[in-house]
Formats: sequence, structure tokens, C-alpha cells
Amino acid sequence: MESKGWFYVGLIILLLLVATALFAPALTAYDPAQQNLENDLLLYSSEHPLGTDKLGRDILSRTVYGGRISLFVGVTTVAISVFVGLVVGSLSGYFGGWADQTLMRVIDVLLAFPGILLAIAITAVLGPGLSHVILALCLIGWTSYARLVRGEILSLRETEFVQAAHALGCNAPRVIFIHLLPNLLPPLLIQATFGMAAAIIGEGSLSFLGLGVEPPTPSWGSMLNEGRQFLLVAPHLTTYPGLAIMITVLGLNLVGDALQDRLQARGR
Repeated sequence: MESKGWFYVGLIILLLLVATALFAPALTAYDPAQQNLENDLLLYSSEHPLGTDKLGRDILSRTVYGGRISLFVGVTTVAISVFVGLVVGSLSGYFGGWADQTLMRVIDVLLAFPGILLAIAITAVLGPGLSHVILALCLIGWTSYARLVRGEILSLRETEFVQAAHALGCNAPRVIFIHLLPNLLPPLLIQATFGMAAAIIGEGSLSFLGLGVEPPTPSWGSMLNEGRQFLLVAPHLTTYPGLAIMITVLGLNLVGDALQDRLQARGR
């Protein structure tokens, strides 16, 4: 299948996931936090098609509502990281000099630490919580966007259309926002697609370790953590949230790969 076909496959997956998260109350009959200890660890029933967990909570409801958390964390983290990276990368690439050297050394220091370990350290200090997860992921996520923007601006600032803008008397903010940033949108969009997949995996990892959203809020990572002790007797507890993470990341990667192929083909 050509990249265009895979793009549509990934886009359909993402649209279905977004629609499921948005219309979660209409798609599920149970509150994700509602407990019923008489129906704990059900594999399947007519009322609970995906079964229940150790507290009798409906797995379908928790998986659907967990998608809300993952998508919210992914979108919010990417939006904040892109904004910070855009500002830092633009200033660094356009003006150069000591500002460029200082900002790049800060990025080098952050990149010297494994991203997930740094996120674990931050959330361990701040404590679990959705806002702390987003903050931790943003602190390690903006660096890739800053390096991308800096590199693109370094390659564009000496081009003829930028020199012409300078000759016409355009100031630095106008050159950056009007002439340079529109040319950065395609690579930024591709990077953001992969970044959202990484953010979803990061949130799942932190929640799996007990450093993510606090119970009883459903999260795919926390569902995996709760179900690992029942792998032999109730494998469905980890199967469905694991599949949800896999399908979401697959859809994002398919879209990102197709956009990257399109950009490279246009560049050739």
C-alpha cells in the first residue's frame, strides 16, 4: 500500500479514537469508577462485554474514558512543547551568537538525561497528578522542537526571499513570523505527530509506575499496572488497555510516516 493509503488508515484510526473519547458517555453504560464487588474479574458478560476488573468496574468504560486522558495529555503536551520550542528555536537560529550558544547548551544538558528517567524524577518530586505529568513531559519534549526550528531557520535565513525582506526594511519579528514560520509548518507537523505518540507512551509509563493520574481516574497505564497481578487468571485486564495504546500510537505513526514521505518527495 502506498504512503497515501497508510495515511488514510492512520487518519481513520485517529478520528475513531477522538470520536470515541468525545462521545464516551453515549458509548458506555457505566461510570468508569463505579464498583460492584459481586462482579469482579468477569471475563465477559452481556452487561460487560469487555469484562470487569478486581473492583467490578467495567473495562469498556475505563478503556474509553482512559482514552480521554491519553489524548488530552498528548495534545496538551505537544501544544506547549511546540510553542516553547518555536520561540526558543526561532531566537536561537535567527539571532545566533551568545544567545544561540546558551540555549543550545541548555538543550544539550536536558538531552544528556534519558527522557523517561527525567520525567520519573520530576513526577516523583512533584507527586502524581495530571498537571504534573504534563509538566514533566513538556520539560523534556520542547527540546526536539527547538532543535528542529533552529536548524530550519539556519538554513532559511540566508535565502533570497529572506534577504529581500531585509532589503525592504522588515524587522526581525516580521521576518520570523511572516516569512520563516510558514516554511516550518510541514516539518513541525510531522514532529508533532510523532511527539504526540511519545507523549501518550510517556503518560502510560508514568501511570503504570503510579506517578500519573490519581485513582480512581482511569488511565491506560494505570489499568496495565492494576492488571499485571492477574495476568494468568484475568488477562483481559491488560489486553484491552495495551491494545488501545498500541492502536493509538500506530495511527499516529502511520500519519507521521506518510506526511514525512510526502514532504521528502516534494523536496526532491
